[in-house]
Amino acid sequence: MDFDLAREIMVDSQIRPNDVTDPAIVAAFLRTPREEFVPSSRRSVAYSEMEIETAPGRSLWTPRDTAKLIKMAQIKPTDVVLVIAAGSGYEAALISHLADTVIALEDKAGLVDAMSTRFAELGLDRIAPVEGKMAEGLAEQAPFDVIYVCGMVETLPEAWGAQLSDGGRLVAVVGDDGRLGRGKVFTKAGDTLSSRDGFDACPPRLVEFDRKPAFTF
Repeated sequence: MDFDLAREIMVDSQIRPNDVTDPAIVAAFLRTPREEFVPSSRRSVAYSEMEIETAPGRSLWTPRDTAKLIKMAQIKPTDVVLVIAAGSGYEAALISHLADTVIALEDKAGLVDAMSTRFAELGLDRIAPVEGKMAEGLAEQAPFDVIYVCGMVETLPEAWGAQLSDGGRLVAVVGDDGRLGRGKVFTKAGDTLSSRDGFDACPPRLVEFDRKPAFTF
């Protein structure tokens, strides 16, 4: 299979038509081999308009949704970015072409080790995979200019907002009870976060951040 051609077709049919035309973002997608971030049995559909599970509880989103959320983050070449629930590392790899430094946070040592090997093989040296508790973020490396969340969430831990720099952006798809979510960007100003809605999406959920059911009689 000609993966280079498949990558170009993905960009031309799934990303540019969905209002993601920024040259830097388009170039990041063209430079990042998506087939290297999925299980070998799924390489043939790596560029399809579908979600692909990469590990239990972790999936690649559709290219369209990933591109639109990255666009909302407005990543600059000087930014330090924290990627939450990095999974196989695809989003971190894309963002590494846009930012100065990327930290890919995961809570499973096996995923962190696999990312380290994959990034080294691909020559991606601006990404540091780190193991830790996702809800806690990474306070020792804060503040971050951008925090990017790789999964739909119902709640946002306070620690994430606290670890943003002034003017920093937190981007995530926020849903309600597993239904359709909204891509959102939360921008920090002083001690407050203001939010802006972007697009409708329903990517795979991060169940760790589901809203806890309230007790009722």
